[in-house]
Amino acid sequence: MAQTTILRPQEAADLGWLLEQQTPDRITDTHWQTRGVCAQTDPEAYFPDKGDSVKHAQKVCGGCEVRAQCLTWALSTDERYGVWGGHTEAARSRMRKQWKNTVEAGGSDPADGQR
Repeated sequence: MAQTTILRPQEAADLGWLLEQQTPDRITDTHWQTRGVCAQTDPEAYFPDKGDSVKHAQKVCGGCEVRAQCLTWALSTDERYGVWGGHTEAARSRMRKQWKNTVEAGGSDPADGQR
């Protein structure tokens, strides 16, 4: 029996959207990175020191056109540092657990038919 992971509302909404879209579990084409708003801003905002605020990075990510690709990439590559797709390492860890639990429980696998 899979352990239930409790997601915050935005995490659940973003993960639900990714599962509905059946986004590939691994993005190998990284050209989307050049279109990210973060490419034109200070990278230190996305890799803050422990205890520093990530709110600025999350706000910038909220309006980014490649946020879904960014989050999918970070989830699929197990990116452990920084803010990706508007989510911190801790949030992505919870999302990864839920993603895995959904797939193991027979839910839609984001990689089905996408390879």
